[in-house]
Amino acid sequence: MRRALSLSSAALVASRGARALSMAGAPGVSLLGQDAAIALDEDLMATPGFSVDQLMELAGLSVACAVVDAYPAATSCLVVAGPGNNGGDGLVAARHLVHFGLSNVVVVYPKRPEKSLFANLVKQCEDVGAAVSSELVPGEHDLGGYDVVLDAIFGFSFRGVPRAPFDAILAALERPSRPPLVSVDIPSGWHVE
Repeated sequence: MRRALSLSSAALVASRGARALSMAGAPGVSLLGQDAAIALDEDLMATPGFSVDQLMELAGLSVACAVVDAYPAATSCLVVAGPGNNGGDGLVAARHLVHFGLSNVVVVYPKRPEKSLFANLVKQCEDVGAAVSSELVPGEHDLGGYDVVLDAIFGFSFRGVPRAPFDAILAALERPSRPPLVSVDIPSGWHVE
C-alpha cells in the first residue's frame, strides 16, 4: 500500500529532501529509497493524521486486492506475518482474502506483539475462519499445498540480518518448488537500497 500511494505524497517527501530513485524504463514512476519511505510513513501519520491502524487497513486491503487480481484462480493462501506493521498488513490482507472467497487462508505468525491492535487483528482473522499458527510446521504448512504465499514478514524499514525463527522461514520461502510469492512492500530480508 505504501508504494501505491499517490505520486503527490511521494512528491511531498521528495520536497522535504528525501531521495527518490527513478525506475529505469518506466516513465513517471518513482521508487523511494529506505529513508524516503520511512519519512513518507511518518508524514502520513503526522499530517493529515492517519493512524497506524488506518494505514494498516488500507495496506492490507490493497495487498489482498493485488493478490486476487494477480492470481484470480487462487483458492488458498499462506500468509507469513512478521512482528511489526508489515505483519499487521498481512493479517488484514488475510481477513480480506477470506472475504474475497479464498477458502483456505492460513496465517503463520511466530512473534506476536502484545499491542491490542495486533491481538485484535488475530481475533478478526480467526473470526472469519483464517487459521492462525505460531510456527511454520513442515508437513502441516507444506508450501506446495497453497496457490500463493504472502510474505508480510519485514517491510521497507527492516535493517540487519533476520534472526530465528524468521531466518528459517525465509529459507523455506526461497525454495524453487514453492508457489508464487507476493511480498508486502519488498521481499523480506532484501536490502531496500
